Amino acid sequence: MTQNTASNTRKVHIKTYGCQMNVYDSERMLETLRPLGFEMTSEAEGADLVILNTCHIREKASDKVYSELGRLREAQGRKSEAGGRMMLAVAGCVAQAEGEEILIRAPQVDMVFGPQTYHRLPELIARADRETGARQVETDFPVEDKFDHLPEERQTAGVTAFLTVQEGCDKFCTFCVVPYTRGSEQSRPVAAILREAEGLVAQGVREVTLLGQNVNAYHGIGPDGREWSLGRLARALAELPGLDRIRYTTSHPRDMDDELIAAHGDLPALMPFLHLPVQSGSDRILAAMNRKHAADEFRRIVDRLRAARPDLALSSDFIVGFPGETDAEFAETLRLVTDIGFASSFSFKYSPRPGTPASSMADAVPESVKSDRLAALNQLLEAQQEAFNHGCVGRRLPVLIEKPGRNPGQLVGRSPYLQPVHIDGTADLIGRVVDCDIDSLRSYSLFGRIAALTPEERACA
Repeated sequence: MTQNTASNTRKVHIKTYGCQMNVYDSERMLETLRPLGFEMTSEAEGADLVILNTCHIREKASDKVYSELGRLREAQGRKSEAGGRMMLAVAGCVAQAEGEEILIRAPQVDMVFGPQTYHRLPELIARADRETGARQVETDFPVEDKFDHLPEERQTAGVTAFLTVQEGCDKFCTFCVVPYTRGSEQSRPVAAILREAEGLVAQGVREVTLLGQNVNAYHGIGPDGREWSLGRLARALAELPGLDRIRYTTSHPRDMDDELIAAHGDLPALMPFLHLPVQSGSDRILAAMNRKHAADEFRRIVDRLRAARPDLALSSDFIVGFPGETDAEFAETLRLVTDIGFASSFSFKYSPRPGTPASSMADAVPESVKSDRLAALNQLLEAQQEAFNHGCVGRRLPVLIEKPGRNPGQLVGRSPYLQPVHIDGTADLIGRVVDCDIDSLRSYSLFGRIAALTPEERACA
């Protein structure tokens, strides 16, 4: 392979699995590749480089990766028959967890690198370029901060963007692989985050979602040389002209401090929708999960959040069928859900992750019991979500218009609660927050119309 010229642009296809942080990482990978002459392509077929940016959270994650690599091997062969070369790379958390095992099981792979080392992509490609078959593995946790080596300028399209502020986890929940694949908690400096946010706003971004494995454990160094919390960082971001909305995910109840709770009450830009995983309503199960909080502590945190921001809506994560979970303990989860009320949530049957403490725990819950419990929990959560969405009908909500809709003259945006909102309007509204009167609900989407503009709003339109 050669360096970039006008006539030999190379194509890269990145398939992203899992969380929003992987979406962000994939965007940054592309930025490291652009100086080498790579451009993104939506199809793997015919690409010069294919990267699978993997996630290890869900069940059978590695099996899905190997299955995809099997399909790509055929595309790789067709590329070779046409006189070219397709390099295959496995990135992300499966790469971090399995390392050289991937090269043994899938010898067609050229590169394996973890989520903390993708800034070394140009070096890995250069080494692989020099000698076909010189396969590369980079899964050590580097001493240097990868963000110091990534391009400072981000290219983005659209009015919303992810912005990583924190990585890694020190919580060691017994069911979770994240501490082993993402490393310990690290926070980016405030100045670097503000520069990146300013660059995004200059490109038309009006909403940023701050990302971290435990984003509210953020403790980056501020311009004053002191550690800043996420609440203080949110206040600084809220002062940026043109940044209308701020969100953050994913949070841990143990890190929901006073400053962040106060920020929810003080900052209109901080959206009143919070994802706060609880996992279970049973104190014994929470202790077995090493969650470091009790069910009533979670209830008190929610009470404080709603006292600060009465219109706050919550989503959460739940695991059913954790080893040893009894019917009575599952009933405690249902009781917690009933007590709190959620606008949306994610729920899963427990499945063991190799190398985690829970994977060796006794008293496995039968699969049929897990399925029954998940169905019961989902029935309750879906009823709450439907009730919340119906409660928005007849309300006037500020909607950030993001893009054209499927139908002519239609626009799609998001409410403060992340619901899709469909309205009729012109393309000049994209990137603006517009008050909309919500008329109806169809499935999980709201439909409405632009509210009558005030004279001041008409003058700015």
